[in-house]
Amino acid sequence: MNTVVITGIAAVALIGITPATAQVAATDVAKPTAEAAPAAEAAPAAPALLPALAGPLAYSATPVSFDAGPFGKIYVNGVATGIARFQDHVVPGDNKSFADISNGQVIIQKVDGIFQFFVQAGVYSLPSLGVPYTRASRLNELTYGPVPQAFIKIAPTSAFSLQIGKLPTLIGAEYTFTFENMNIDRGLLWNLEPAVSKGVQANYGHGPFAFSLALTDGFYSSKYSTISGSVAYTINPANVLAFAASGNTKTTTKSTFATGGVLNNSQVYNLILTHTQGKLVLQPYIQYTHVDKLPFFGTTATDTIGGALLAKYQITPEFSLPARVEYLSTTGKPGGTGANFLYGTGSEAFSLTVTPTYQYKIFFARAELSYVKASHTTAGSVFGKLGNDRSQTRGLIEAGVMF
Repeated sequence: MNTVVITGIAAVALIGITPATAQVAATDVAKPTAEAAPAAEAAPAAPALLPALAGPLAYSATPVSFDAGPFGKIYVNGVATGIARFQDHVVPGDNKSFADISNGQVIIQKVDGIFQFFVQAGVYSLPSLGVPYTRASRLNELTYGPVPQAFIKIAPTSAFSLQIGKLPTLIGAEYTFTFENMNIDRGLLWNLEPAVSKGVQANYGHGPFAFSLALTDGFYSSKYSTISGSVAYTINPANVLAFAASGNTKTTTKSTFATGGVLNNSQVYNLILTHTQGKLVLQPYIQYTHVDKLPFFGTTATDTIGGALLAKYQITPEFSLPARVEYLSTTGKPGGTGANFLYGTGSEAFSLTVTPTYQYKIFFARAELSYVKASHTTAGSVFGKLGNDRSQTRGLIEAGVMF
């Protein structure tokens, strides 16, 4: 099974990059449109800084930079945000309400020339639907450390680049950190995707196509046996279609907080469409996950299929309304031996999230209301003190500065 999957990934990767990869390759393939004003009449554009943003949040239009002599221009930006959450049907170990730091990060990068680099350092939390919250003070040591993403980038031409380091994933339509996304909590589908991986990645852009191929450690396992690839095709200025795939070439047994043992052996496939029409952005995507029988973990082969629609409407220059709806199902019978990707083998879940957002210059504030409803669950595996409540409602607030 792995041979077939990896062959398919390699074929796809020869022509690919996903929206998530835009944060490491967008500047390689950017081209002015036919309708663009002459350069002499246009104001200087802000550089494409990383990590990438899905919006509506944005960095300062005048980023801080300094001249590093022979190294060229270096950009410095940062994010300082706090979060508060209220929820019902709390699971043991979580809290009904709390406040925490969601981001306290500084980002240093060089975005032009043959030699480029990116370093993101600080504290962060990774709130996500349907799972307990881990405070930022503990998350560094449990996941990606005080430098969650950092890489060097060698770009000998405007079309080709090579990156080495701690890389953002090629998989999925949502990014890792709260400020990058339309919503505060990441979704149910994101819970099944790798977020940060160590390894090497090649990117190539040609015309309307963008391509990536990566060899990494998957779910941060330090076992360099995962191959991922992606392709994005810009159909027209309003529509971009992307396909991505990732799979482990061998069975690994590592299992930690950051490295889900079963997930690190899984294969993940995405089909993502991004449609932009005036003030409206629509992003539907489909995700399929498969994992073979894993005797070490005592699980039989399992599949998941899910779909999501992410949407954002820019009501005014300062105020926007993002929303997300998702559905995820898993195979197997409740209480069976299949891998538990959700709330027990064979379980299903639906989610709805709305996140009204306000940003003025570098300051922003947003509120969020989300609802998760599960079905076909295994007793003790869902929400509430005993794990038998099948729904959870959350309210969140996040505010801070991005510069």
